[in-house]
Amino acid sequence: MKGIILAGGLGSRLHPMTIATSKQLLPIFDKPMIYYPLSVLMEMGITSVLIISTKRDLPKFKELFNSGNQLGISIEYKEQDEPKGIAEAFILGEEFIGNEDVCLILGDNIFHGTHLKKFLQKRLPKKPGATIFGYEVSDPSRYGVIAFDENQIPIEIIEKPANPPSSIAVTGLYFYDCRVCSIAKGLSPSQRGEIEISDINQVYLDQLELNVAIFDRGFAWLDTGTPDALQKAASYIQTIQERQGVKIACLEEIAYQMNYISQAELLDLAESYGSTDYGEYLHKVAKESSYSFVSK
Repeated sequence: MKGIILAGGLGSRLHPMTIATSKQLLPIFDKPMIYYPLSVLMEMGITSVLIISTKRDLPKFKELFNSGNQLGISIEYKEQDEPKGIAEAFILGEEFIGNEDVCLILGDNIFHGTHLKKFLQKRLPKKPGATIFGYEVSDPSRYGVIAFDENQIPIEIIEKPANPPSSIAVTGLYFYDCRVCSIAKGLSPSQRGEIEISDINQVYLDQLELNVAIFDRGFAWLDTGTPDALQKAASYIQTIQERQGVKIACLEEIAYQMNYISQAELLDLAESYGSTDYGEYLHKVAKESSYSFVSK
């Protein structure tokens, strides 16, 4: 399976913070926002990743990650001229995806839970089709919403409905087979002028090939699109890390635990951070061979 992180857009709801930089490069407590979606892909065993962003911001992501080799993965980059909808990721990423399944994750979404890795790995595609992930929210009209019949079978995906048929929102994490590229190319823009991800999901639903997995209360899904949400996400990460003594979305640690890099390579990365808290944490991980990563 390939992985795509959509990290484009103007981040206008976060102005003036995002006038000169990408939203996905803003800090969520002690690391850039994009570390969190990348960590999800890496923990699922995805080692081939495409980052889609703007012409302005792509050089910054390249400076941050380079080829991904230091993490034992491969990272490629693709320019998005202007935001034309989430589904455009599959048009831009068609060559990258090829004939493989793909996981798309939005660059401003944070997922966390003790058993998140197992939860997602169990839902990796085993046959043609798609899987989307739902989460119960108090304000579903802000999202794509799943409508269910009387037997709780999904029957429709509605984008930002004025009268939501349920409180289950579609999160920014999606699994698709390679047909998603041709489906995306066949869509017409919505009234918003965008190629809607909800339309892709509806195609799979109409073909009876859409699976819906709902995160329970043991998981957190954080959308960081506003200043208030950004601050709450940072506070959440800080609280969990300080209580548990384990860093969330520490890419170097995940690379080591997934055997993408060796202990010696992890120590080299730790040295590159000097005497910072982050560097000292990596030294601790490298030296404790019996260390158990929290999401396993």
